[in-house]
Amino acid sequence: MIDSSAKIAKSAEVDDGVEIGPYCVVGPNVRIKKGTKLISHVVVDGWTEIGEDNLIFPFTYLGAIPQDLKYKGEKTHLKIGDSNTIREGVTINLGTVQGGGVTSLGSNNLLMSYVHLGHDCQIGNHCIIATHCALAGHVVVEDYANIGGMVGISQFLNIGAYSYIGGQSGIEKDVLPFSIALGQRPPHIRGANIVGLRRRGFAAETIQIINETIKLWIRPEVPKEQCLLEIESQYGDNPEIQQLVQFIKKSTQGIIK
Repeated sequence: MIDSSAKIAKSAEVDDGVEIGPYCVVGPNVRIKKGTKLISHVVVDGWTEIGEDNLIFPFTYLGAIPQDLKYKGEKTHLKIGDSNTIREGVTINLGTVQGGGVTSLGSNNLLMSYVHLGHDCQIGNHCIIATHCALAGHVVVEDYANIGGMVGISQFLNIGAYSYIGGQSGIEKDVLPFSIALGQRPPHIRGANIVGLRRRGFAAETIQIINETIKLWIRPEVPKEQCLLEIESQYGDNPEIQQLVQFIKKSTQGIIK
């Protein structure tokens, strides 16, 4: 169903079963798949593809040009998966050529009101990003991450899977998987995300190993190489710890301790 007040470009591809409410605007290079609902006053622009069964609330703008002075109108993209809830006032920008050309949001995510995802962000699946969060360009958020309200994340950072960032934190380094990060510049790791891991069905023994590993990592007086040596020697056979170690080794921006 498409409301009579909505403006849909003739070349836009809108599947049967898409609902587009009052005063929405859909641009000429947009693809929207079945089951998605634009409640009202939603703008979808640019080379944007939206998957199935998404619920998009009023005053959201998807596919706006990047807020990057290097952008010169190139054909770059925004790709959104399935079954996301995108609340009021969310803004998600297209990618840039310099960043790979694609901004992406996976599936089954909740973006609360007034979240901003900058150009070339890569958001996984089953993430929750709370009200007034702002992610600068090129931020990667892995699956099941939970970001509290009014958090600012600097560009080129990685937010690890199953991590939790407390509200009003300022993030300028990568956030370890399975951890809790909290605080203004500099934030600190406050231990394992025990409650979140329990909710996601992790075994008690696994949570204990993750917690002990994070304790080894956050010692401020111990160099990174020594921390990794001890972590791998004690818990290197555990698949979650292998994931955590690889995250640390691949980091180019440093890891919060």
